[in-house]
Amino acid sequence: MYWQRYIHRLWKSIKSRRPAKLLHRSCSGAVTRAEAFRPGEGLHGYTVQKVVPVPELHLTAVHLEHDRTGAQHFHVAREDSNNAFSVQFRTTPMDSTGVPHILEHTVLCGSEKYPVRDPFFKMLNRSLATFMNAMTASDWTMYPFSTQNPRDFENLLAVYLDAVFHPKLQNLDFCQEGWRLEHENPMDESTPIIFKGVVFNEMKGVFSNSQHWFAQNVQNKLLPSHTYSVVYGGDPQCIPDLTWEQLKAFHASHYHPSNARFFTYGDFPLQRHLEAVNRLALGTFEKIFPNTEVPSEARWTQQRESHITCRSDPMAADQAKQTTVAVSYLLGDITDTFESFTLSLISNLLVDGETAPFYTTLREANIGSDYSPVVGYDGSTKNASFSVGLQDVGQGDVEKVKEIISSTIDSVIETGFDAERIEALLHRIELSLKHQSSNFGLKLTLAISHCWNHDGDPCEALTVNKHVNRFKKCLEDNPQFLQDKVRQCFKNNPHQLTLTMSPDEEFEENRAQQEQKKLEAMVSQLTEEQKTEVHRRGLKLVDQQMSEEDLSCLPTLRVGDIEPQLKRTITDTSYAGGVPIQHCIQPTNGVAYFRAVSNMSALSAELKPYVNLFCNIVTKMGAGIFDFKELSLKTDLKTGGLSAGLHIAEHHSDLNTYEQGVLFSSFCLDKNVPAMFELWTEIFNRLDLSDANRLTTLVKMVAADMASSLADRGHSYAMAHASSHVLPSATVVEQMSGMSQVSLMKKVAEMSDMTAVVKNLKLIGDHLLSKQHMRCAINASPDAMTTVARNTEDFIATLPGNVKTSMLLSQEPNFEPKQNRVHFELPFTVNYVAKCFPTVPYSHQDFARLRVLARLMTAKYLHREIREKGGAYGGGASAGSPGIFNFYSYRDPGSLSTLSVFNEAFPWAVSGNFTQEAVEESILSVFQQVDRPLPPSDKGLALFLNGITDDMKQEHREQLRGITKEQVTDVAMRYLKPAEESSAVAFLGPKNPAIEKDSLWKIKKA
Repeated sequence: MYWQRYIHRLWKSIKSRRPAKLLHRSCSGAVTRAEAFRPGEGLHGYTVQKVVPVPELHLTAVHLEHDRTGAQHFHVAREDSNNAFSVQFRTTPMDSTGVPHILEHTVLCGSEKYPVRDPFFKMLNRSLATFMNAMTASDWTMYPFSTQNPRDFENLLAVYLDAVFHPKLQNLDFCQEGWRLEHENPMDESTPIIFKGVVFNEMKGVFSNSQHWFAQNVQNKLLPSHTYSVVYGGDPQCIPDLTWEQLKAFHASHYHPSNARFFTYGDFPLQRHLEAVNRLALGTFEKIFPNTEVPSEARWTQQRESHITCRSDPMAADQAKQTTVAVSYLLGDITDTFESFTLSLISNLLVDGETAPFYTTLREANIGSDYSPVVGYDGSTKNASFSVGLQDVGQGDVEKVKEIISSTIDSVIETGFDAERIEALLHRIELSLKHQSSNFGLKLTLAISHCWNHDGDPCEALTVNKHVNRFKKCLEDNPQFLQDKVRQCFKNNPHQLTLTMSPDEEFEENRAQQEQKKLEAMVSQLTEEQKTEVHRRGLKLVDQQMSEEDLSCLPTLRVGDIEPQLKRTITDTSYAGGVPIQHCIQPTNGVAYFRAVSNMSALSAELKPYVNLFCNIVTKMGAGIFDFKELSLKTDLKTGGLSAGLHIAEHHSDLNTYEQGVLFSSFCLDKNVPAMFELWTEIFNRLDLSDANRLTTLVKMVAADMASSLADRGHSYAMAHASSHVLPSATVVEQMSGMSQVSLMKKVAEMSDMTAVVKNLKLIGDHLLSKQHMRCAINASPDAMTTVARNTEDFIATLPGNVKTSMLLSQEPNFEPKQNRVHFELPFTVNYVAKCFPTVPYSHQDFARLRVLARLMTAKYLHREIREKGGAYGGGASAGSPGIFNFYSYRDPGSLSTLSVFNEAFPWAVSGNFTQEAVEESILSVFQQVDRPLPPSDKGLALFLNGITDDMKQEHREQLRGITKEQVTDVAMRYLKPAEESSAVAFLGPKNPAIEKDSLWKIKKA
């Protein structure tokens, strides 16, 4: 996976501070065991370097070094059952062939102990992992997983360690995952030779998004002297320059224990991890000096400017305003953890929130749609950076943007930051230390990865309170502390880059021509013997992809390892003036959570398309006594944020019945519950939409965000559009958040007069900001529940409207699924393809069988056909949502060929050419989702949002555990016939001549 550059600093990115499941132990607890270790103590070939309790995170960290190889190991002991592991290598490419990225893919294609094709993907169906992946960043490659099952942890650890230290690295795997020359149809030697490869197509998809292209260029040009000057994920123009021999050499020089950092987390014993890693991986290696260090960037003495071009965006609201400009500043070494902490806070004060100086001067000026793609503090490189700018500006406004940036810095130096904003920022840190989620271990390994990668102290990166106290002391000792930092790091820093990017109508064509020229040059240099070898290798790769394998070498769990009984959640319900309030008492660590659903079934068809915009603006405009800046500041001072979002939920037993509404949600420290509800009271009773300039700013932001998301979430948009033709609720989803909404927001952003829009938003507010059709849910600790409930009741009492019913359901008994084929023509270099079929609701016994079928088809058929043979980055089948069975592909060079694969999946499934063991593996895969850890804040939500009781979940659980091969083939036959008139197809992608000739297709141009 090509890991994006922007991983926030620890205090900002980690939202989980308590375990997914608390294990109540006495003296044998994980933290107690870890605190017993002493520096200098030897453990299974390691020596303890440091033991650091971090009470604010409820953990103890143990830092060790392997005696024989020098490998680093960082263990975080915590009473958390969702245990995590990662091994990370410092990978420093010096060209743009994408060697670390392609290597990340290829090492997972088979190893010495597990010599099967792609054991990584096969383990997805043999495990109860809560997370499995691999990712490449600018200067490291990481292989993480997490699971709650001790045996599963041992299985995954063995597979991961053998993969990274003893991979097969076969030439055919390199060709499949990286790049290759191959006939368009490998079975037909007369078809043209083209470029193929998973990473090759993945990166074409990545750079179809101009924001990624801009971000990549900022890094390359701001840090031009070493590894950051290249495209670490691979430039499609350069990927074909990489050889198999270079790949193997890179592995030999970088994938060594002396260049490795191991991370373990959770409540499993550290000694068990150390013994296993030493036995399985480290025992056969000797220490080397890998020489992978990244030098600090040489500092410039003068500012620099650069310009790049990109593809034109047909979804831009103003075609004349597609220029992006940003100023980036190189900062200090990220291993100075307090300096990094301080600069990340300054970044937040400068750009985050409606009262931030740059928000006021840049975004409210309405000369652009949003901040530039790179904005704020970036600590993902050895020397950190800060960037700020705007996107979607006119070429004539570029100098104005640069002037605004310079004058804003001058103003901050002169006047400083408001004390309340600093207080609000520190409050957010305090709240983040208490807010809980289920994947703390994985977030933690990502948060410390960059600092640790450059030999920084990972223990220091965890001590948030230590940094907060030091920060407060610096402010106390020097009231000008922050202004001095701004002057030093921005005003007086000559190492700054101004990068502009403007559209070129011929950009994609030029890139395509360059690729074609490279292809023609490589093909022209082939001898007849080499051309024969290209054909032979293509056939050999197809044979390998189609071959049946003995997977008995791979470890696996069994269905019997799944807990038979659901862990139930206790809730109760009270009423406030007729409005139901669901209470769920949980160990929320001093944080209270509030949700409310307001039904919108009665809204007119003319208003409903504007509900998504309403959700995006309702907590960001003024309300009552607060203008939008004051409301934003109060929100940051007292809560973790106020939000609103669409809520569309199918009925658990009837697909033609569904709920449509808006979900309001927020959380805060227990002590701030009254203040949180005061803010909601102002919004619900006195929403102020009169600030036209503010609304224009928000509209432009929403439109720009949706347009830019197409290249990254194209498969989601394709599935949403296809689904809208076969399921009533999906029609609403598509209208409010799919391609229809993207088009609507483009039109709204183009409007010079928002009067009609404001009128619609007011009418929506009159309907939704009412208790007429409302229900609420609160999650809180035992000590706080009474207070939270009382404040919820007081809030409801202030609301307008007469309570009618809390669950107003929409019913469309006459809805008939219909066949449909739509191609959204966009200037991409890859496709996003979807096909869907209507199925059954949650409570139907076939829903469980269809979920298993989807996982089975993905693992045993679609992965091979779409990714391995077709070269798409991703693809598969999904039936996790009731009512819909989806086929999809992601960053796919194919379109109609992929649809043929979807159609051929049907005879494959009904043939039963798979084993009962394969079915049971797919059951395990489904249970990864069914049994995923839930934080205390989310307990009871299935009941509140979807009406799904624990009894229904238990019945579904029992249905899943007992599924047979015959039942799987049966549901395939009954629901997935390719000729079925109720199936629908949609895809996003470039111009397609074959589709233009087919009258059955509708083509929608951007």
